[in-house]
Amino acid sequence: MNAEEWFDAWNRHDLDAVLAHYADDVEFTSPFAVELTGRADGTLRGVEELRAYFARALAAFPDLRFESLRVARGVASITLCYRSVRELDAAEVMFLNADGKISRVVAHYSGGG
Repeated sequence: MNAEEWFDAWNRHDLDAVLAHYADDVEFTSPFAVELTGRADGTLRGVEELRAYFARALAAFPDLRFESLRVARGVASITLCYRSVRELDAAEVMFLNADGKISRVVAHYSGGG
């Protein structure tokens, strides 16, 4: 998983390039998923659910831009810390499968206005 390419894909609003980083069976949990989908557990399963969610997020936040703050690499995981929409600081913990694709995400947010 290449963090710089992930940020670049988001900042270009290139949905296909963003999704290329995720495994087909990805599990994604985020407070924004609660807000945008109404799911109490904030969890999406599978790349097609993620595609619909990300498309909705890009539509809801047309000037979305992520500013990388730091990247922390683990053994089979990576954490991306960045400035997100609404001036929120985000930390996404991403677990990687054997192919280096993102298989599980837990997103966290703080700050903002």
